Amino acid sequence: MARLKGCGGNVKIATVAIAGIRSWSLDYVMNIEDTTGFDSACHKAFTPTMDEWAGTFEGMKDGAPIAIGTEVALELEESATANQEWTGQAIITAIHPNTPVAGVVAYSYDFQGTGSLVVAAA
Repeated sequence: MARLKGCGGNVKIATVAIAGIRSWSLDYVMNIEDTTGFDSACHKAFTPTMDEWAGTFEGMKDGAPIAIGTEVALELEESATANQEWTGQAIITAIHPNTPVAGVVAYSYDFQGTGSLVVAAA
């Protein structure tokens, strides 16, 4: 399979691309619980319970920041190719402005997914 160019990626809120975004990252994990009992023959046993997802995106300031606590319909595109996006409802949990003296004003955001995550299909 050919490698994908990150330059085709995007972050969208309610299907509208956020201008100036340069990167995003996502953590999609399955929580597990220790279910070891006396009947486990001295071997640890685990059971998957619930999944969760969270992440960040960052880029140059271009417009008003997204307020923390805002719930958004989030779409994280890996590339310009169809079916390479991760989508779901998320809550903006933090904003990190950065203003370097010899650079460009940038924002990074943290988000927490709420509900299910639609995983990239391709």
